[in-house]
Amino acid sequence: MHVSGPVPARITDELQRAFLLLNDHRGADGVLSLITTTIDESYLEEAGPQLKVLANYGVGVNNIDLEAAKRRGVLVANTPDVLTSTTAELAISLMLALLRRVAEGDRLLRRREPWQFSLEFMLGESLDGKVLGIIGGGRIGRETARLAEAFGAKPIYVGRGDSLTHLLRQADIVSLHCPFTDDTHHLINEATLAQMQPTAILVNTARGPIVDETALVKALRAGAIAGAALDVFEFEPAVTDELLSMDNVVLTPHLGSATRTTREAMGMLAVSAIRSVLIDGQPPPNTVA
Repeated sequence: MHVSGPVPARITDELQRAFLLLNDHRGADGVLSLITTTIDESYLEEAGPQLKVLANYGVGVNNIDLEAAKRRGVLVANTPDVLTSTTAELAISLMLALLRRVAEGDRLLRRREPWQFSLEFMLGESLDGKVLGIIGGGRIGRETARLAEAFGAKPIYVGRGDSLTHLLRQADIVSLHCPFTDDTHHLINEATLAQMQPTAILVNTARGPIVDETALVKALRAGAIAGAALDVFEFEPAVTDELLSMDNVVLTPHLGSATRTTREAMGMLAVSAIRSVLIDGQPPPNTVA
């Protein structure tokens, strides 16, 4: 088995024993890949015809050419469910940080700017009573909606065949939870941003290229929307420079699944998928293709 990409610095002893690190993926029967590794036709060609399974350390598999894997008879698995709650928690955290101006207040204090309590000082917004537009009604989207309801928000959804325009016009918060595909590339663009309310905010914990960051910067500067909270970026790990200087933007470095428990569970699920194929001769329940 080969782990493609850096292994998390601290993982359980059991998971540590399960990893077999090779110099490269050539000759591997199974590959545990990170979402930062592009697995295309050339990668599969280098791996060789003996490759039987790719276990992706993440839910999204946009880094893998699924058709190329299928042509070669390589089974692809991912790590669903185990990161649902963790990612949904971060989505809610980003909403609250932006609405209540948490990060902005933190920066103000670190700059040692003079301040004092007053009735109008740094007023924000509550999640209570807000219409939360969920784009992508899968596990993470539904869990984000459930948590938001506890704060008094009203979730509405858009999925395949539903009207995106209706959601964008109604929502106070637009939260992205859809997979990254050719159809969702730049789903949030100049035209769709123009359909949002000027008081609305955008939250992205899905994949960066779903948002056209040039169009987002333009919309934020023009006041077409009130703010944005991003955990993922169009050109990750690079962040569009203009976003870094905006007080109505909250940024985190792809922390959606970043708890120790979740990362360990993801690793064990990926290893289990490889074990199922190579040892048990059975496709795992988390098979993607």
